[in-house]
Amino acid sequence: MRLGIVTPVLTRLPRAHARWEADAGIDEVERVVRAAERLGYEFATCSEHVAIPTAVAATRGATYWDPLATFGYLAARTTTIRLATFVLVLGYHHPLAIAKRYGTLDRVCAGRLILGVGVGSLEEEFALLGAAFAGRGERGDDALRALRAAFGEPTPRYAGTHYRFDDFVVDPCGVQRDVPLWVGGRTGRSLRRAVALADGWAPFALRPDDVARLVAAARATAAWSRRTAPLEVVLQPAPPLDPLDAPGPTQDTLAAHRDAGATALALRFRHRSPEHYVEQLEALQTLV
Repeated sequence: MRLGIVTPVLTRLPRAHARWEADAGIDEVERVVRAAERLGYEFATCSEHVAIPTAVAATRGATYWDPLATFGYLAARTTTIRLATFVLVLGYHHPLAIAKRYGTLDRVCAGRLILGVGVGSLEEEFALLGAAFAGRGERGDDALRALRAAFGEPTPRYAGTHYRFDDFVVDPCGVQRDVPLWVGGRTGRSLRRAVALADGWAPFALRPDDVARLVAAARATAAWSRRTAPLEVVLQPAPPLDPLDAPGPTQDTLAAHRDAGATALALRFRHRSPEHYVEQLEALQTLV
């Protein structure tokens, strides 16, 4: 399994972040991401929300750094670690807007972008942005097809059920013609979407046995048999790992997710400072 990190500070979920993160800034983020790069971790993540309703902030969290600005900064200070949106909400953007903005980022970071995307679930945020909530699944499917056609293409063309474009120039465009597309979610529907239209499935809040059951069912489908490349399964172990003080349970967690079919892990750690976070990164590498 390849290993990446759910970058601290950038997203602060209730009861899932350390106290120091509340006052941290880009310097601490850079320190952690550069350490992860030095240690061979494959990717760092940043998730998207524009605005969280106050009524749900206590459950969903209120802090979400913007991926485009954050990754633009980190791209200039790293050389090998990949930058994974985890995830962008497809319904908030026209596919060509993603292709242009994140294609520019892909050029800035020399082809290290991973586009993690999802159809979204926060109806109030859709309404705020003037985006349609109903039918977002079908619209998201078409957006994925449009992104596949457009990313890395200076003169993209696409004609689908919801999006159509031709006779436009997108310059600059992405370095990667086949940018990795990961689909987020936690349902069988999100997995079917990933199997049919993407390179990977990146679910959240699922136990390893649930993942194994869903993947086994997907393997039996005609869509899986039509794939020409293996499906990435990118899992987020919970609770956060503690390789320094609990190496045995950490190894058990890694093994359980490997056995469930994970090809990569997006990791969270227990930590009390940026320095301690880096120590946890180092400790995990000694275990694996």
